Amino acid sequence: MEASLDNNKALCTNNTSLKPCPIPKKPVLGVVFLVLMSISGTLFLLFIVAVVLLTRQKIRRKRVEPRESQARFFFTELNHDGKKKTFDSKYYIGVGGCGSVYKILLSTGQVVAVKKTHENGGPAGHDAFTNETNVLTRARHRNIVKLHGFCSHTRHSFLVYEFMEKGSLLEMLTDEVKALEFDWAKRVNVLKGLPNAISYLHHECCPAIVHRDISSKNVLLDAEYEAHISDFGSARTCNPESSNWTTFAGTFGYSAPELAYTMEVNEKIDVYSFGVVALEVIVGKHPRDLLSYLSTASLPAADPILLKDALDQRLLPPRWHPANQVVFFVVLAVACLHPVPHSRPTMKQVSERISTLLPPLSKPLHRISVKELLDPQTWIS
Repeated sequence: MEASLDNNKALCTNNTSLKPCPIPKKPVLGVVFLVLMSISGTLFLLFIVAVVLLTRQKIRRKRVEPRESQARFFFTELNHDGKKKTFDSKYYIGVGGCGSVYKILLSTGQVVAVKKTHENGGPAGHDAFTNETNVLTRARHRNIVKLHGFCSHTRHSFLVYEFMEKGSLLEMLTDEVKALEFDWAKRVNVLKGLPNAISYLHHECCPAIVHRDISSKNVLLDAEYEAHISDFGSARTCNPESSNWTTFAGTFGYSAPELAYTMEVNEKIDVYSFGVVALEVIVGKHPRDLLSYLSTASLPAADPILLKDALDQRLLPPRWHPANQVVFFVVLAVACLHPVPHSRPTMKQVSERISTLLPPLSKPLHRISVKELLDPQTWIS
């Protein structure tokens, strides 16, 4: 048997009569390859993660930097270092809730409105500045004034807004010349824009934002008589899971009556203020006399007042479709002024109702009395 295996060169065995077989070497190269591939894969994944994180960081910077660089540009243009008083009184255009407002022309030709906070504003001034920036950096609506940038210093803080060519609604109504230019079509346009902005604050912002100081001085008009709500220094967010009680804020004559005995912040106080502003636009001045009449108009002994006599007498009475719109907004205003807060409509309901077709008048304007408008169901289905 052993002889038959002779002369087989490649033959090997573990028997002692033949040469032993070589011990196979372990696949070292294969193991090294697998290790290198694993390390390379891990490094590649880490590289991908790093690229993604850097890309997201750059995107965030792009979102933030335009507002910051724009603010830096504004204050470089104003040559303000936080200490110097660089604003001349000839540029003064009004006063806001926490400071004075100036009209500034930049070298680029852009005109902006700059609010300089009061130097001795104290904690209240700081809170107003914080409220303003917090709201206007997250609220975006065509009927809310746009904040271009802001700057905070120890002595003064500044806010830069888009400039409103026509000034405030209060100025428009108190200036005899401007009031005549402010015809019924333009007034209706203002009353269409305001509910949209307030509804946005109440129903599309999370948490909901309550302005707390809706008044004619805080409604600004652009060149096209489009309304823009301004001055959010008193604004508060409403959290349904926590207490919303606070100190009084607002303008007397526009504040809801329940604030005389409760300081609870909710959307209904803005609804009431809108009702006052809506009547002010139609009456041409603060409607204190009309508000007083409405509080007693439901009594049997109340004398009737024709609506045409309550309208702004500086303008000719509206006719046809404008008359229909004016009556419609008076009805909406009366509903918003309901003494019981929960009986007032929401601003979303008001906004949606305005966007639909208006019902035709059942009688000529000169025959409609204010008392008839106390029941909204008569005019609004």
